[in-house]
Amino acid sequence: MGELPEGMEMPKSERAKPRPSASVILSREREGGHEILLGHRVSELPAFPDVWSFPGGAISRVDRGAADSHQEWLQDRSDRVSVFALLREMVEELGVAPDGLGGLTEVKEQVRAEVCADKANWLRLMNSGALTCKGFHCEMITERVTPPQAPARFHNLFFHVPTGEPGVTPSFPPGRSEFDEFRWWRPADLIASWESNEIRLPPPLVTLARDLVEAIDNEGDLQAACDALAADPPSGSHRFEYGPGVECVLIPTDTLPPATHTNCFILGERGGERVIVDPAANDEEGLEELSLKVQEIYDDGSSITATILTHRHPDHIGDLGQISEIYQAPIWASSETLEAISPCDSDQVLSEGDSFVLDGPSGGIRWDVIESPGHCPGQICLVGDSGVVSADNCTLVGTILVPSGEGDMGAYISGLERIRDLEPKVLFPGHGPLIANPKRVLTEYIEHRKARHQKVLEAVKAGNSDIPSIASAAYSDSPGAHPLLAQDQALSHLKELQRIGDVENDDSGYTAA
Repeated sequence: MGELPEGMEMPKSERAKPRPSASVILSREREGGHEILLGHRVSELPAFPDVWSFPGGAISRVDRGAADSHQEWLQDRSDRVSVFALLREMVEELGVAPDGLGGLTEVKEQVRAEVCADKANWLRLMNSGALTCKGFHCEMITERVTPPQAPARFHNLFFHVPTGEPGVTPSFPPGRSEFDEFRWWRPADLIASWESNEIRLPPPLVTLARDLVEAIDNEGDLQAACDALAADPPSGSHRFEYGPGVECVLIPTDTLPPATHTNCFILGERGGERVIVDPAANDEEGLEELSLKVQEIYDDGSSITATILTHRHPDHIGDLGQISEIYQAPIWASSETLEAISPCDSDQVLSEGDSFVLDGPSGGIRWDVIESPGHCPGQICLVGDSGVVSADNCTLVGTILVPSGEGDMGAYISGLERIRDLEPKVLFPGHGPLIANPKRVLTEYIEHRKARHQKVLEAVKAGNSDIPSIASAAYSDSPGAHPLLAQDQALSHLKELQRIGDVENDDSGYTAA
């Protein structure tokens, strides 16, 4: 946490515990092969915004209550609580339910409205016979756990539910929906669209889609593929693919809460040239995570071309001595970052306008270097077709500090505007989940910082002349902010206001120019 004010310590955050959940993979038969249903999540959602995903949700007390009060429902299933959650979510999100004869039907509007208004109504409607689970068949084909850097985590079971031909038509619920579009995909087309940077998928769904495509190739069709997966559902650790040619390894670090990990990115195709960005590891757990990934890289037939450090803060560099015992590669970084580490003849300075190409099985992948020094002098970002490796510019978990000692608030805001102007498809931040809606998130960051800038100026104009009183006035809308952090960020704003001539500072304190 190199960005904290001197002498300040913050307690580590606890990793969020995964909640049990269930998702439905509806399939339908079409000429030329089966299709599966995904929904596009609206960009305002706090979890997994602006990505394509399978409908589903967390297990609720209603679902557990159904299992406890009706032992006869789906009595042969050990996962019946998850299936009840699945059935309830299908009604809420898709307007679909079992027809009692082994198929599916579209539910009546009034029934759906009641379930959407109160989850408990689902159990009441089941008891009354308006809804049923008779004849319902589904297969659990895999399970995935949300990566530990996410604020909301789920241990999710994915169930395949065939709808046959012509299938059912999903619809949006009354009121607000998690989705703004439904679309049927052939699994191979889904992966092809993701690999072409046309759509975004949450990392667990990328490997799931790959598993489906591989199983279809082996078994002949989707139903046979799902049968095979259900016989031995993939579980445990999975590769986190954040974008085409961009994998993520989560390294536990002593970083700014509520974050608990630093995102170490592996760029390049499997079987080709790779670079490791921000290895970060400095304890046994982190070094083990990095070691496993490096071995996987070598097992794929890849080579490690370089280690790239986005900036010099300790939660991004790690223990380079111990890391060098895992793998060795030249370090590429800005001159400011290289000055902060032990020099090596193979080091290479990365500056604005530099670029590199990673050769792989399908060709070369180019990455361009841009400087974004507001958070830290010498911080760089990497710009590619998949998106921007954006370092510590923004995050979906917590906030980004601009230290008063070494940061530059003006450069930080202009850096955010520059990244936004690039119109990236995705941001790969230094901490937290991938950002699939960069324009919206960057705009929120920019507007928030500019508004705070104005509040600091207004605090000075109101007669506040010392940093504690300025910070207290400027952060009056954030009573939970740590006083030392508020004062440090206020000072960063004051320095920028001085630079542009709006504020002056002398022995009597700060005054408006």
